[in-house]
Amino acid sequence: MSDILRFVGLDVGGTTMKAAVVDDTGRDFPSESLPTEAHKGQEHGLATMCAVIRNAVKAASLTMADIAGIGVATPGTMDLAAGVILDPPNMKPWRNVPVRQHVADTFRLPTAFQNDANAAAFGEYWTGAGKGARSLVFFTLGTGVGGGIIVFDRVLEGAHSHGGELGHMKIEMTNPRECGCGKFGCLEAYASATAVVKRAKEALAEDSGKSKLHHRPVKNEGLTAEDVFDAAKAGDKLAQEIVDRTAFYLAMGATNVMHTINPEMVVFGGGMIEAGEPFLNKIRQYVKRLAFPVPAERTEIRYAQLGSKAGFIGAAACARLLVRGKHE
Repeated sequence: MSDILRFVGLDVGGTTMKAAVVDDTGRDFPSESLPTEAHKGQEHGLATMCAVIRNAVKAASLTMADIAGIGVATPGTMDLAAGVILDPPNMKPWRNVPVRQHVADTFRLPTAFQNDANAAAFGEYWTGAGKGARSLVFFTLGTGVGGGIIVFDRVLEGAHSHGGELGHMKIEMTNPRECGCGKFGCLEAYASATAVVKRAKEALAEDSGKSKLHHRPVKNEGLTAEDVFDAAKAGDKLAQEIVDRTAFYLAMGATNVMHTINPEMVVFGGGMIEAGEPFLNKIRQYVKRLAFPVPAERTEIRYAQLGSKAGFIGAAACARLLVRGKHE
């Protein structure tokens, strides 16, 4: 084996599982993927995880003997200490799946297990936007709002495996919107891509027909967050108000965490960052209005850099931390 340790990071999604070898310096090798096919059951899912891991090692022109550890990141509710997925809503009928034990027993290697958003946060912290930082808060913006908090090389998991659920902090309780989680007033209910579309449709229903969004998809059935952001860039006032308010909500979420742990950096990732620098600058401007002067001035606010690689790189980083912790 080379003096440079190598790890496999596996990112399990509701649709696809992706894995790659990542070495001790953070360099990633070609990735491999397979469909998750959750409907086929958890035994099939566990077998697919192991197959993707093997394929990733082969794609790197290595053997399992060259691998020092494995990291697995999954979505859904979980018991991180036990290494078990409990009841993932997007991966029915899986329930109480012993992921870490199965992978560890199959490959006889140290195996780390982590929430997918936490893993993505750790990936950005290690080799992405947060490289060199000592603490980082990561928001991932997509269908929902996920998150992760990293402080001094450690993922903030919490006592019950629910640390870093940033999308479910409460930002409005006077007349709160219902969130997909079933609770009310969550950041996700205001600032996710899903929420952007919902808020836009509500605004269009009260609009006099001036917005160009009226003429995009037929009856607004296919309206997307990208449509809203594109219309805002083109000067549509209704869309600009939606985008501006979304930036405000995200700044509110960032400020809440800044006032709680005072991180060195806040990073935004996920599909919505395609909105570009103008949107990020809006978030920065609102943070300066909302936050205490010192963190408002000194906290770096950036976009993520790793894209879809963040999950498997972060999972590998968790394995690296596990293995190095045993030898240091």
